[in-house]
Amino acid sequence: MLLGRSITLGPLVPEDFGPMFCWANDAAAARLDFAYRPVDMMAHQQWWDNIGKDTSKVVFAMRKIDAPVIIGYVQITGINPTHRSAELGIRIGAESDRDQGFGKESLRLAIDFCWNHLNLNRVQLVVFRHNRRAIRAYEAAGFRKEGVLRKAAFIGGEWVDLVPMAILRSAVKRRPGQREAQPPHALHAAAATLAAQDLQPSAA
Repeated sequence: MLLGRSITLGPLVPEDFGPMFCWANDAAAARLDFAYRPVDMMAHQQWWDNIGKDTSKVVFAMRKIDAPVIIGYVQITGINPTHRSAELGIRIGAESDRDQGFGKESLRLAIDFCWNHLNLNRVQLVVFRHNRRAIRAYEAAGFRKEGVLRKAAFIGGEWVDLVPMAILRSAVKRRPGQREAQPPHALHAAAATLAAQDLQPSAA
């Protein structure tokens, strides 16, 4: 589990199935994320059952630090160990839980997870140009715009622009005392050197 000041990111539990099914069918919220199409129970069940089997995906449940109820989720998808890249998506279910800083904190925790546990070098996403709230949150987390895809999606009866954004590991300032994680072959070499000196390798 990843612990923040006001929220946690952790595994999904059976009680999360219902709220996530409702969010997937929220037509009003969908206009900020994707073209709305109803999701039936069988399709949702299939997605749910596949979460733990797909090694290219990690899904975290977002919860308030003092409450067990899910308020949203973070998806890291398309994890590519060769290119050390992945795509990031975040969803907060209820409007009352938005603009509370939960999204920004979840982004920070998820990005740290990408660097320190998945050993990624690049995390990317695509956001609708009119979703200014999300763009501000992504920019605050360190994402940078990489252009505009004009009229690339048809949402709610109109064409909208898409904004690709990404954050690179090399562009992130490490906190004092935090060491940059190394690729596996570098870790093995470092471990061998330390072992020869009768020292234990520190965690990256």
